[in-house]
Amino acid sequence: MADKARRGFLKTAALAAPLALAACDCAERCAAVAPAQAAAGIEPRRLKMVTTWPKDFPGLGDSAERTAAFVGMLSGGAIQIEVFAAGELVGAFDSFDAVASGAADLYHGADYYWTSKSRAYPYFTAVPFGMTVTEQIGWLEAGGGQELWDRLAAPFGIKPFAAGNTGHQLGGWFKNELTDVDGLRGLKIRMPGIGGEVMRRAGASPVLLPGSELYQSLQSGAISATEWVGPWNDLAMGFYREAKYYMWPGFHEPNAQLSMGMNLDLWNSFSAQEQAIFNAAARSANHELIGTYVIRNADALRVLTEEHGAELTPMPEDVMALLAEKTTEVLEEIADSSPIAREIHDSYMATLRDTMKLTAITDAAYIDLRQRLIGG
Repeated sequence: MADKARRGFLKTAALAAPLALAACDCAERCAAVAPAQAAAGIEPRRLKMVTTWPKDFPGLGDSAERTAAFVGMLSGGAIQIEVFAAGELVGAFDSFDAVASGAADLYHGADYYWTSKSRAYPYFTAVPFGMTVTEQIGWLEAGGGQELWDRLAAPFGIKPFAAGNTGHQLGGWFKNELTDVDGLRGLKIRMPGIGGEVMRRAGASPVLLPGSELYQSLQSGAISATEWVGPWNDLAMGFYREAKYYMWPGFHEPNAQLSMGMNLDLWNSFSAQEQAIFNAAARSANHELIGTYVIRNADALRVLTEEHGAELTPMPEDVMALLAEKTTEVLEEIADSSPIAREIHDSYMATLRDTMKLTAITDAAYIDLRQRLIGG
């Protein structure tokens, strides 16, 4: 069966490659393929995807739409996915349960939102002081991470996919400059995942809010700092109007893996060829979004600093040292929370230790050298 599935994937991928390239230009055009052109052997389906993202939101929301569009294109229009923004069908944080119960077929979001299901879920979005985007992809695709993710999600009736990555995130927007560890005490900051728990142990008061509520919360004073995604999305949200200090680097999300979750019974109802379509679509969306964020973030950072007066401010060394110390504590507790969490943690950390040795003499060394010699 495994060989058959691999052959099905290779066949589908080979046939679909030109279509996937065309899909990069226009997601709407991909989704509009007529069902009459459906690929042979693919059963027509109409599916619902719920998301954790605001409607029409750049990057994050686009990634959900593009994933759906890729599926439509690769299936010749046989499989059509209707995408619902947060709040249109279910609330942002109800997406997981909607898919697990079968009320929706798929979700697109970030799996660190599901820590109430398992404390191990953040390993599949971001871990403080953890993997970069390339390391995360390596672990998932070649280091056993995807298999562990499948095992974590299966008891909840979910089949997970990597379906977008926004890269490294900055430290966030602060109304008042963070100058030392004393500034963390009582700090009301929006920060989900493990990063939020680390902040809490360092003295802050983190809160979990969907993206649609962030600007209003910052404006009203309900929070005094927030992280979100990066310059591109942060510019769209207008945070610079309420908080001028843009702190860097971010410790909490050295990469930010987005996910697509499918109802497991639905997944098991698909043929190997159909499953290959979803795998290929998710992978295409995952890699495309990384490139998009590199370009959009660079341009948006220029706009934020040159046109809107955002002040790029480095995180104090003593703050980062404290956060690193608390991160180690939190990760060990997560690892001890369940047998599967321990497996995931150990696999993740073993891969990270190996890739750090390589990164130190490749990417990190080169970037440091480039910055010193030619600037930026």
